[in-house]
Parts: sequence; C-alpha cells; structure tokens
Amino acid sequence: MSLEPLSDDNLLVEPETVLTPKEQRRKASQLLIVLQWLLILISIAMMSWLYVSQKRFEQKVDSRLQTSEQVTSRLNEMDDKLHSISQQTMPSPSTDAAGQAQNQLDLLRLQLQAAERLLEDDRYEDSISLLRGVLWQLSQPNNEIAPALSIVLKQSLEQDIKRIQAQSSQPSAWQIHNLAIVDVQGFLRNEVGQHRALATHQMANQKSSQTPSTAPLTAKDIVLHETIMTLNLAMQAGNMRDQSLLIMYLQQAKEQLKSVQVMANDAQASQSKPSKPMTSQTERLTKANANIKANTSSPSTPPPPSVQSNLPTSTEMPGKLNTLNDAIVWLDKLIASPPAQAPLLTAQVLDNKAHQTK
Repeated sequence: MSLEPLSDDNLLVEPETVLTPKEQRRKASQLLIVLQWLLILISIAMMSWLYVSQKRFEQKVDSRLQTSEQVTSRLNEMDDKLHSISQQTMPSPSTDAAGQAQNQLDLLRLQLQAAERLLEDDRYEDSISLLRGVLWQLSQPNNEIAPALSIVLKQSLEQDIKRIQAQSSQPSAWQIHNLAIVDVQGFLRNEVGQHRALATHQMANQKSSQTPSTAPLTAKDIVLHETIMTLNLAMQAGNMRDQSLLIMYLQQAKEQLKSVQVMANDAQASQSKPSKPMTSQTERLTKANANIKANTSSPSTPPPPSVQSNLPTSTEMPGKLNTLNDAIVWLDKLIASPPAQAPLLTAQVLDNKAHQTK
C-alpha cells in the first residue's frame, strides 16, 4: 500500500456550499413574502387600534354633551324657580326705602362713635375728616334719610366740625388735668425740700455728728415721697385715658396727704410736751398707711354725667398752693371733675330722634 504525500494545495482547500442562482432567487422571494405579511399585519393592528380609539373618543364626547345638556336644563329650571320666588316675595317700594333709611342711620351712628373715639385719643384731624365724609354722604342723591332730619344733621355736623377745630388749638381736658397734678407734685417737692432744709439747720445748730447730706428721713418725708409717686401713677393713668384708675390714684394721694396733716398736727401738739420715743411715731405711720389701704382698696366710679356738668374744672383751681390743706382741696376738685370728652351734637340729635321714635 502506498501513501501519497499531502501537498499544500490539498491542505488549503475547504468544503464550500455554493448555491445556485435558482436557489438564491427562491430564498429571496421567501424573505420578501415574510416582510410583506409582516407589514400587512402591522397595518391591520394599527387600523384596529385607530378604530377603537375613535369609538372611545366618540363615546366620551357624547357623554359630555349629554351631561352639559342635563346641567343646562337644570340651571334653566332653577332660574325659573328663583325668578318666580323673587316675584312672589319682592317687598314694596315704601318698605325698601324705609329699610334703606334705617341702615343709613345705623351707619351714621357707627361713624359718629368712631369720631368720638378719635377725639378721646386727641386725633382731631382724623375726626374732622371723618365728619366731613359723613357730611358728604348726607349730600348724595342716594340719601334715603328724611329731608328735614338731613338738614338738621348737616347743621349739627358743621357745628361739631367748628367746635373740634377750635378745640384742636387748645390743650385737652386730660392735659389740663395732668398739669394740675404736676402743680401738686411741685408743691409737695417744695415741702420736702423745706422740711429737709429745716431738719438740716436744726442738726447743724445742735452740732450733730451727722452731715447735712446724711440727715435721716422722717415719716412725713416718706409719706410725701409716696404721695409724689402715687401722683406719677395718676398721670400715667391720665395718659392712658383710664378715668377709674386716675380717680383711684388721686383718692389714694389725698388720703396720704391727710395722714401727713395728722402727723403735722401731732408734731405741733407735742412741741409743748416731752418728746415721745421714735416707736410711737412709727406706729402712727403704720396706722396711717393701713387707713390709706382701707380707703383705696376698691376703685371708685366717676360721678354720672349729670353731676359732672355742675362740678368745677381744673381751670377753676387756686393759682397757688400754700398749705397741705390747699393741696387736698385741689385733689378733691380733680376727683370731683374727672376729664371727659363732650359728646358730639350730631350724636345727641340722633339719640333724641331715636327716643321720639320709640
């Protein structure tokens, strides 16, 4: 057996499947047919999806149209019912005009109350502007208030505006009241200074070891200082426009001055007698303070307006304070005539109209 040697050509040759042109055409046609059917199926699916979407859209549109028609029909029915009800319950023209006039009168009362509140706060320009606005309202054609009453209200508003303009150039009643309190404080400070100077002079004559600056305070000095502090609180109450608190502090200051008077009378009575120990003077001061607290435990109420008009004002006070009795009298007048804002003339006219109607 003989073996043939392998050459390089035999090693390089590989088996190859070579298609004939007929087979190539057949496979190409098969591939084209598959692609054609695939495109047909995709087109059918897209057309089906578009058809279903169109049907759903039509159904939604139809349902919305039906809903809008139902809402429109219900609104029309409600409109008809409301129109019929309003025709049945429509008030007569005379009743409507009377109600409108009453509403305007109520609004006018509220505006006048606001103007009086502005006057209490010393806001004169704002109050005048508000009253001028009310006067303009009464001059409008839609004013349903009776013509006779409108004329009276206009005249009273003009008088109120003139009075407020004149009042704005003068100090208010609260300021005058505080100035009177300041005068009482100044008198009490002078009393304390004179008493301290006299005590220092006596100590110097007695050749005391203490210096004038270290002279001890007496019970009278302590009560006078407390009275000055109480008057400071009264002035703060006046700045806050709190009438009841102002009167309470003034009464407390008056009771303190009365206790000082009692101490002064006791001191004058004891000048011809042997000097009592210091403890008795302390006991008197304790009793006086107890009496002050008992008298001022409950704040007093101001007198009614009918009484206030007959009481003297702070401008009728004496021009100068000479004694503690003068200061007490001054405080009595301040308590009897607390500062109060006079009501507007227009408000009084409306009140009289309301009483006559009742």
